[in-house]
Amino acid sequence: MLNKKLIIIFIISLLYQSPLFSKSVSFDEINSKNLSNYFSGIVAFENKDNSEALSYFNSSKILINQHDPYLKKFIMSLVLEDKVAQAISFIKLNNKKSNSNFFEAYILLALDNLKKKNINKTLEILANIPEILKEDRFNFIILNSLKQYAQVFKNKKIQQGNQKFGNLSFISETFQRCYLGDSKTDSYFSNLINNGEADYSRYIFFYLTYLIEDKRIDEAKLITDELDYINTTLLLSQGKSWIESKKFSKFGKFFSCKNQDDVIGEFLFLISNLYSSQNKFEQSNFYLNLSNYLNPKFVFNLSLVAENLYLNGNYEKSKIILKNFNKDQDFYYWFRLKKEAHIISKTRNNKEALNFITSKFEKIKSPNNKFIFDMANFYKNTKEYDNAIKYYSQVIKSINKDTEVKSDLLYRRGGSYERLKDYENADKDLLHSLRINPEDAYVLNYLAYSWLERDYKINEAIKMLEKAYSSKSDDPYIIDSIGWAYYLINDFVKAEIFLKRAVELMPDDPIVNDHYGDILWQLDRKIQARYFWSMVLEMEDAEQSLIEKIINKLIEGPQKS
Repeated sequence: MLNKKLIIIFIISLLYQSPLFSKSVSFDEINSKNLSNYFSGIVAFENKDNSEALSYFNSSKILINQHDPYLKKFIMSLVLEDKVAQAISFIKLNNKKSNSNFFEAYILLALDNLKKKNINKTLEILANIPEILKEDRFNFIILNSLKQYAQVFKNKKIQQGNQKFGNLSFISETFQRCYLGDSKTDSYFSNLINNGEADYSRYIFFYLTYLIEDKRIDEAKLITDELDYINTTLLLSQGKSWIESKKFSKFGKFFSCKNQDDVIGEFLFLISNLYSSQNKFEQSNFYLNLSNYLNPKFVFNLSLVAENLYLNGNYEKSKIILKNFNKDQDFYYWFRLKKEAHIISKTRNNKEALNFITSKFEKIKSPNNKFIFDMANFYKNTKEYDNAIKYYSQVIKSINKDTEVKSDLLYRRGGSYERLKDYENADKDLLHSLRINPEDAYVLNYLAYSWLERDYKINEAIKMLEKAYSSKSDDPYIIDSIGWAYYLINDFVKAEIFLKRAVELMPDDPIVNDHYGDILWQLDRKIQARYFWSMVLEMEDAEQSLIEKIINKLIEGPQKS
């Protein structure tokens, strides 16, 4: 409430310091209720509550003709609430006024004409964007890329533009060649997919779509045969599932390179990801909704919307978005069920969440390895380690070769054995995992820390931790482990260096704070030690057994002398 008041006071102060209204409008001419609603809308907009912002803006529409920034905020709120068509209508109504002169307005009008296959009008709108709006680097890229796409759609040939935007340009040209049915489409997709600079596995799905549309089913099968469900993206897993079940027609129902709207929709999705990588989430969601407007068939992008809503604690909206995934999309339906289970865990408790996902899993006929793997993880995360081991074992038995996937499974099962204090089987799995992948820093860390806790092979454990640290020197868990190892061999000075850094990286981790307190005590910095132990007692994640140990330490100090 205080923040809201401060923002309103700040906005009102600006009214007296600057000509907020672009027209000659006095306060007497504007209803105070409109002003109040507008200010409340700004507060909601700044707080990322788009539904509330839109409600307030709708209540103060009289300001459209009186206040230049109003229309932009109103339009942005409409698009962020997935009301793109309504946003376009409002821009058209105000298109002759100066207050519609912002970049997003031009883009919306251009996309509207593109959707109506009016390519000449699209190019005209893009050509009329004022130079001042092109100064932003992202705006410049979006504008020139859309111009190039529109030229390809109009002239039916690749346009060799002067502007090059690295891999973004290569991705755009790949889709443009796919649209044209160009003979180099295969090589462009191949180069894109095998690009080592970043993960472009998403584009395998679109290549599969292209191959199937071109009746090259066997080539598509060869690609999906090389994919493993466990370490494959959700989108690719869905594609692999359709091919294995011979549901080839499914691909064309969601995307086609021959469809202009589908191609531009994917471009806008890419722009959304670029904004997201820069933590510009408002712009990211804006272009994500434009992507959905161009190609509403491609519901799979909504998984990102559901995930973002979940991470922001907006569980009810997340559940609404998840309803877009049905049983015909088996992997996305499973994603929906998992996310619904996570929401139950957050809003109720872990037991209800586990009961929910278990009941859904038991109804699946012949579940694939990915679903079994996910169930194992559910059981492990809820500390039902016996069931976790059972499901991990099912997947491990189905893998004949020693692959990275098997190494990861052994790591997870070994960790479950270790939690049950079945150290013989734990060590067996973790050592097997390391034989497959000797450089895995997390397996080295887990096994070494387990040995340290058991006072077993201390020197060998330290060597393993030093190896893990050499490749993951910024990982706080590994830093904590190696610091604790030096503590156990009484090298408290070196231990303090590592644990101090671990606390800086993870100030809210109870175990790290406990370890740091122990080391400070041994360095005769007892007041500081008690401070860090006391901090642990206030942490929500601290387990009861650790709290009891901390209470004893505060009275008697640590057992190690």
